[in-house]
Amino acid sequence: MRYFDYEKAGREAGIPADKLDRLAELCRLEEPHDPMLAELHTMRECMAIKNGRITIEEALAEAQYLAA
Repeated sequence: MRYFDYEKAGREAGIPADKLDRLAELCRLEEPHDPMLAELHTMRECMAIKNGRITIEEALAEAQYLAA
């Protein structure tokens, strides 16, 4: 079941599909027992990238750190 259309938000932000998939995977690792929260976090990252507040590289680095 999908809760948020983070894929559309990722496309609108210009995030390459492979990087969006990695970001979503890391968010799922961070919140393994709450898929809704993982998708929400992915969506918010996409929106921040679209608004220029963060880059995809910064988002991936942060998500990697939090998932560890």
